[in-house]
Order: sequence, then structure tokens, then C-alpha cells
Amino acid sequence: MKKEKFYISTAIAYTSSKPHIGNTYEAVLADAIARYKRLQGYDVYFQTGTDEHGEKIENKAKDNNMSPQEYVDNIANEIKSIWDIMNVSYDKFVRTTDKKHEKVVQDIFKKLYDKGDIYLGEYKGLYCSACESFWTESQLVDGNCPDCNGKVHEAKEEAYFFKMSKYSEWLKDYINDNPGFIEPESRKNEIMNNFILPGLQDLCVSRTSFKWGIPVTFNTNHVIYVWIDALSNYITFLGYQVDGQSSKEYNKYWPCDIHLIGKDILRFHTIYWPIMLHALGEPLPKKIFGHPWLLFGSDKMSKSKGNIVYADDLVKEYGIDAVRFYLEHEMPYSSDGTWTKELFIDSINNYLANNLGNLVNRTIGMINKYFDGVVINYDSKEEIDDELVTMAIDLPSVVEEKMNNLRVADAIDKIFELYSRCNKYIDETTPWILAKDESKKERLSTVLYNLIESIRFGTVLLQAFLPETANNIFEIINTKYRDYDSLDKFGYYNSLNVGEAKVLFQRIEDK
Repeated sequence: MKKEKFYISTAIAYTSSKPHIGNTYEAVLADAIARYKRLQGYDVYFQTGTDEHGEKIENKAKDNNMSPQEYVDNIANEIKSIWDIMNVSYDKFVRTTDKKHEKVVQDIFKKLYDKGDIYLGEYKGLYCSACESFWTESQLVDGNCPDCNGKVHEAKEEAYFFKMSKYSEWLKDYINDNPGFIEPESRKNEIMNNFILPGLQDLCVSRTSFKWGIPVTFNTNHVIYVWIDALSNYITFLGYQVDGQSSKEYNKYWPCDIHLIGKDILRFHTIYWPIMLHALGEPLPKKIFGHPWLLFGSDKMSKSKGNIVYADDLVKEYGIDAVRFYLEHEMPYSSDGTWTKELFIDSINNYLANNLGNLVNRTIGMINKYFDGVVINYDSKEEIDDELVTMAIDLPSVVEEKMNNLRVADAIDKIFELYSRCNKYIDETTPWILAKDESKKERLSTVLYNLIESIRFGTVLLQAFLPETANNIFEIINTKYRDYDSLDKFGYYNSLNVGEAKVLFQRIEDK
């Protein structure tokens, strides 16, 4: 049977500096979705990578006495290394300094120019060097850049422009006719009300004031501006060709199912990118999801404020899955999340150590103590078992509903609700009392079987979110029934010797 395809991408990380935990959040969130889809049997293609051109990088390289290429090589390696540390299971890590990408971007630019969608003009406006964006007076916030709050300065240069205004009505109709195209709903409203309904301005798509970019083939004084260059990555690395001779991979996976991006670059992905694709005659991505920011307390993380936390530093101290859990579980669906050390430690102690770790240890400890590691389902049922067993059986469909709506934190909550119910079931059935009565031996074995099978159910699904922890639990409970199809009935766990109980997550006493 042919597997259904699923293509998910992150935005490509800008190679101006090392990514902080807020940047890492996006890669981990996308990874959880990609892993979940693979678990369900989808043919998944997951792309991430780095955005490597622009004036800011040219200046950073100069400040560090390096060539721009050397500078981006260093940062791109650092970004890739952090994604690898975080167990991000990408299928392709792309870099926009790749020569094949550069050639296709030049072809895209030329095709749009030949079509009359790109024309030569002059740009005058207020320019933010940090964001590489021009702004109008009315878009400024307190006289500063609305994206980074940095200083802007007047700038004027010859530039090529993309006729965005030509496609304004088409885009408005497309968004209205495709309600799931931009999510969450609040982001869609923001784009419609702030940008599309007032009328789109033509977009500056080339620059002459710096050299670190992809040259326009027919006018090499100009380099292609970041948005045509960076946004095209989603198709260039799949083998898109402007002449229609695109690769098998492109024809298989495009259109993308989800572009997962930060809300700060929503405008580029929901206005410029759809119009570019439409002008090229290509289908649009199915969904663009603008996730919230992870704030430091109540502030946006920034080097200048000195409030940056790095994922690799946290992993050294607390382990990969403790960090993954915080990023996947503590971020709200549409409002900004908060990073504090206290919340992070609470999440480890309450969910990972007390709930999950404690449950696995108690269950394995009792199976070893009362049955020498071998537990059998004697089917000695009582009414008290029904709620737990039903909850386990219902879990796959409950998690699927949450994941289909990209409510990743809610999906994890449902898994941990099953673990909580298991802990409560231990208190209700009192195995230590059953163990004192020889006539209750089969009942005791059934209780412990219900527990280990419920743990197995939760852990099959946990593989998408905490892959290392899930693998550790499978090793301890000693089961080969780890795939999604094994959740079609309660009772696959067979009589095997379980391993020794071990600490999955250490409780943290924060000094």
C-alpha cells in the first residue's frame, strides 16, 4: 500500500549568531509533528536549515575578520549541531549558499522578470539594517523598527520590485476561500487587517548596497533580496525547476503540508511566498502555522539584554528529553510562552520524575518483587479496571485529534493523563495488600499487567515527543510491541522478563 506523503518545514535559521532556546523551540516542535506522522505510517519529508545571505552577515563577517562564507560555515555548523543535540530527525538540512539553490533562485528571478512581475525602479524609505527591511513612517513603532525595535535610517537605491499589488485581490480571495491556510486564526486576522485589506505595496526584491547575496544574472550590480532567496528554499532543495522539469521528489512532496514558522516572519510566508508561487504557476503550501515566541520571563530573548538561554547548555545539565519536554509542553498554542528556570524545574519534577518516572519504577519494582520479573494477564477483572483500560484504548484517537490540530502540548497532556491514571490505579488496587493473600495472586498479576500494558500504550505515542525516554522505557519493560499498529487492542504485552527499575528523571532540588 502506498504511504500518504507529509512534508513539514521549519523556517531556515538566520546565520547571524548562535540560536537560543526560542529558536530551537521551532525545530523541536516540527520534529515532534514529523515523528508523530512517521509513527502513524506517513512517508514524511522534514526540511530545515540555514538562511545565509544578506548585509547583516556581510557586516558580521567583516567585524570578525572573516569572509562571509567562512562566517556562515561556522554558524551553520553550530545550528546543525544544536538541532542534532536536540534529536531533531530532519530528512534534509539545507543551506542557501548551496550552488544548486543559488542557480534555481536566479532562474526564478529571471522567470518573474520575463513575465513582467518584476521591474526596475528606485527605493526610498526608512531602512532597518538588523532586519534588512524597509518601512514606511506609519509602520514604525515609536520611531523604531516594528520587528526589532532598532533604529531605522533613510535609504535610497536602485532596486528591482515585485508587483505584489497586482495579486492583492487574488490573495485576499484565496485566504478567505481556504480557512485553514493560515493558523492560528488570530494570525490570519492580523495579516488580513494589517496588510492585505489596506492594499499591498510592491516589494523591493534586489539590493545594490552590499555584495553578499545571489547576483541577478542580467544585472550583476544587484543581488537578489533575502525573501526571494530564502523563501525559495522550500522548493529548490526538492528539485524544483522553472522550466517544468522538476524532480520526482518535488512532484511527490510539493505542496508542503505545513510551513512551521515564528509569528515575526508571518508576513513574508503568508503574503510574499504565496504570491511568488502563484506567479510561478505552482501550488501553494496547505498550511502556514505561525507559532508564538518563547519569552524570557516577559521579555523577548536578545543578546543585547543578556537574557539568552541556549539549548545545548541545558542539555548538558538536565538531558535532552527534559529540554524537549519543556519546549513541547509548556508553549501555548497561540499566545507567547515563558522561559523561567523555576518553571523548567517544576516541569521536570512534576511530570517527568514524579508522574512518569515514579510510575515506571513502581510498576517494574512490583513485577520483579512479586513475580520475579514475569507478569501474566490472568484476566482476573474487576470493575475498577475498566476506566484505566478504556483510557488506554482511547488514547491514540484522542492524541490524533490534538495533533491534527497542531495542539502538541495538549497531545502530551493526554499521554500524561494516562500515566497519572496509572498512578491512581496503583493506589486504588493496593498491590502490596493483594500480595499478602495467596488466593489473590492472579488478581495481583492482572493488576500489574494492566499497568504495564497501559505504560506501553502511552510510551508508543511518547516516541514522537521524548524519543530517548520512550526507548529507555521500552528497554525496561522489555517489549517488541512499539509501533502504532500495536495500539489496536489492549493486551499485546506478553510474558517477558522485565528489566531492573532505574531512575528515568532525577528530581531536582533547586538551590
